[in-house]
Amino acid sequence: TTFMTMAYIIIVNPAILSVPRPHGAGMDFNSVMVATCIASAFATFFMGLYANYPFALAPGMGMNALFSFGICGTMGVPWEVALGIVFLSGLFFVLLTFLRIREMVVDAIPECIKYGTAAGIGVFIAFIGLKDAGIVVSHPTTFVTLGNLSSPPTLLALGGLLVTAVLIARRVRGAIFWGLLITGSTGIPLKIVEFTGVFSPIPSIASTFARIDILAALKIAYLPSVFIFLFFIMFDTIGTLIGVGEQAGFMVEGKLPRVNRALLSDATGAVVSSVFGTSPVTCYIESAAGVAEGGRTGLANMVTGTLFIIALFFSPITRMFGAGWHIPGTESSYLYPVTAPALIIVGSLMAQNIVKIKWQDFSEALPAFLTIIMMPLSFSISDGLAMGFISYPMIKLLGGRGREVHWLVYCLAVLFIGRYVFLQ
Repeated sequence: TTFMTMAYIIIVNPAILSVPRPHGAGMDFNSVMVATCIASAFATFFMGLYANYPFALAPGMGMNALFSFGICGTMGVPWEVALGIVFLSGLFFVLLTFLRIREMVVDAIPECIKYGTAAGIGVFIAFIGLKDAGIVVSHPTTFVTLGNLSSPPTLLALGGLLVTAVLIARRVRGAIFWGLLITGSTGIPLKIVEFTGVFSPIPSIASTFARIDILAALKIAYLPSVFIFLFFIMFDTIGTLIGVGEQAGFMVEGKLPRVNRALLSDATGAVVSSVFGTSPVTCYIESAAGVAEGGRTGLANMVTGTLFIIALFFSPITRMFGAGWHIPGTESSYLYPVTAPALIIVGSLMAQNIVKIKWQDFSEALPAFLTIIMMPLSFSISDGLAMGFISYPMIKLLGGRGREVHWLVYCLAVLFIGRYVFLQ
């Protein structure tokens, strides 16, 4: 059950990381697909064996967007260096877990920034989905405008969005995955999706495996990016562990037993994923589906991890549904009508965090709003985060409430300001 609810990542993750330069990472689709399956299987097995929890792991939505569109696209960082950044962030997470100081870091980040970040990434991912579907297109005057809704690929994407939304509304297990399959299958007779078979030998991982550039990632200019990935890995993991742990009845007096083992499993997975050639893995909230069906131990992860390995033999389906539709009259412009609905749906689910923000407190509301709105408008997750971290302590301090801000947040604000002053 858990695998079915998160299997969409096998298609969506390589689709995001293979978006051509200069807008994306430009990585090889097949190699990333293999890396996704292997890294997910490894981390899921590790969590099951070491922590004995039914928490499955795979490359996180949001983190893959940050990797491809933010680090590689907006900042122009080569993907080999971006993998080095992921490696370092995972290494820092391992260190924080061993030193048991993660609680201080978690407590230091304002709630409005945490929720604003999740919601902002959701809006950003949804915007990318709308763009990939051809629902919105660029415009020289208004920047964006409505696309040609009567074009076949856009109609297919709209249909896929409706089907997936209905499946979710009806609480169908694996709704996003089934939505991808239905949308892709519908595109075959319409000549939008090219059928290339079902089974094949496992594709080569050579183009991404061990291509990591750690030395280049050690440059001071990339320090904010290392922290941002560390931020996502930590909070994605902790939020999922608490949420699913509460549902499963694992929590004891508000704490999760063996939490350091679970966190170390996640951190190790992030390090390993960078070596294989994909954005960092993280615990998936979809693990709740397996827990609801009775999964309570690491044995559930053994099943999920095995299914990720088996999925490697179905690579033609992944390539077929993740491939782009070439826009006539352009050299390198593509629409992605099969995966676009999944991005829009996942974005809407992540944006639900917006209700947790204290909108009645303007010193909390404005930093959260700037974090959310700047991510899609600047097409940069890191810039959205920077606006939140800079504005929050300034508003609190000048508003006479500076003592409410943790000293670590002031340090981060200075780092972000320094980035714009010296590194822009």
